[in-house]
Order: sequence, then structure tokens, then C-alpha cells
Amino acid sequence: MKDEVIFFGTGPVSLMTLEGIKNSFNLEAIITKPAVSTPGGRLHESPVKDWAEQQGLQTYTPANKQELAELFQTKHFKSRIGLVVDYGIIIPRSVIDNFELGIVNSHFSLLPKYRGADPITAVVLNGDSETGVSLMLVEEQLDNGPIVGQAKLNVAPNETINSLTDRLVALSNKFIQETLPEYVSGSIKPLSQNTKITPSMTKKVQKADGTINWQHSAIEIERQVRAYLGWPGSRTTLAGKEVTITRASILEDTLFDARACSGAGIPFRTPNGQLAVCCGDGALVVESLKPAGKPEMAGNAFLAGHKL
Repeated sequence: MKDEVIFFGTGPVSLMTLEGIKNSFNLEAIITKPAVSTPGGRLHESPVKDWAEQQGLQTYTPANKQELAELFQTKHFKSRIGLVVDYGIIIPRSVIDNFELGIVNSHFSLLPKYRGADPITAVVLNGDSETGVSLMLVEEQLDNGPIVGQAKLNVAPNETINSLTDRLVALSNKFIQETLPEYVSGSIKPLSQNTKITPSMTKKVQKADGTINWQHSAIEIERQVRAYLGWPGSRTTLAGKEVTITRASILEDTLFDARACSGAGIPFRTPNGQLAVCCGDGALVVESLKPAGKPEMAGNAFLAGHKL
């Protein structure tokens, strides 16, 4: 018999989760953020809302904590457990208390490391070799609740935010399907987070974070390119043109001549004809980039058409 679950989620990761677990649980209700209007007046629906309605699932769209609390005051749900992934609204204690077994959050880090809004980006930025998924009971204090279970994942050296997100979602879906029924049955007892690890907090990425600071090392900037791929992008000016770097690598020591670097942010041609940029430490090879208003192109194609 499938367990009855109420799902809280809004964004693309929520949708990927729902598509992965929909056949393993009875989804009593989907709770998601409502459609929002952009400054230009366009209406953006929640991808989760659209999907849930197409599936014929009962769907609710409270806009904030107060409306969420009011929903649970007026509606009687029978699910003993909730599941939250990529929701976007802090769930108040009054809502948590409606569930006999609490609300489980699938958080994409090995808590208590990387609590907060953007743990996947933090893994790429910091060059971690390992991350994972934590199933955690939601508490009012952010990402502080007891752990139902954790699953680990090795991080590839060239991992981008997109590839790592896809792999973590797949791991999370599998882990939810294996672990949540065991928790509901009582065979798993949640444990406090590991107090031997100092908690770290991540922040939500802003558009301004994408501006490249060439005073940083080539290692740091190469990680930034992979971490901010898509949005906010890794932006700079080369040969007087605004560009977004989409793929980069660290220039090998054998090809790096410090005399070519007259200052951080100065582009130059490597001995084998690649486009590179001087950094605070080392140099970055620009393998591909997208000039403003133009298609993505290879770095050496940009180099051929622009005087440095």
C-alpha cells in the first residue's frame, strides 16, 4: 500500500522530483507558490502547479506563510507526513504540527554542511569532491532538524551546476522512494545533526555574483564559470565587448608565461593559439563564450575576430 503524502514545492527541482516519485506515493495534495507577474506584466505559472493540475491532483497556492497557515486551519488533510523540495516559503510550526510524522525536506547537501538557499552552487564554487542528499525533518530554525537519512555522491572535477543538480535530483528521488516508507513504518529513527561538523550557511546567488573579479585565482574563476553556468552567468569585458564565459579551464603551467600578464583581467594569446586571461594567480583559458546579443562561440573564434 502506498503512503499518503502532501508535497510542498515550486521550482524546476520540485518538478523533477514529482516526476520521479509520483508512482511511489499517493499524493493527497500539492502545495506550491502561485503564479507571479514580472515587471513587464507577463504571468509566470509555477511549473509544479501546471504539472499537478495536468495530473488531476488537488493543488493549493498560498502566497506566504500566513496564507499557508490559514490553509491548514481550514482544510483537513489525512496524510501523516509531508515532503518538501524546492518550495520557497518557510513553513510555520502550526503547519508542521498538522503532520503526525512531521515534514521531511530533501536537502541537497550533507548537513550540517551547506545549510541555506544554494548548497549545490557552494559545492562547485568550493571544489568539493563529495556531496549528497539529506532527508531532514523540518524545524522552524533553517535546515537544523533531525536527519532521517543521508546518501553520498562523488563530485566530478569538471562538474557544472546543471550536471550536479541533475545527478543530485536522481539520487534524491531514489533515496526518497527507499527511505520515506521506512521512516513512515517506524523502522528509521531520526538522529540529531552531526555536532562534530561546524555548520555552514549558503546564500542565495544574486545577479551581481556573476561579475568576474580577475584578481581572484584562475582556480576560483574556473569554478565560478561552472557554478554560475546559465544564471547568473560569468560576465566580463574582453576586447571592449561584454561577454559571458560559458566554458573555461586553467592554463597549464608549461604554457603560462608570466611576462604575458601585465595585469589581472588582461587577455592574451597562448603559444598554441588559445584565448586566455590573466588572473590574480595563473591564467584562465576561455574555451567558449557568448558575446552580448550574439550566439555562443569558441574562444579562439572570438580571438580571430577581435584585436586584443
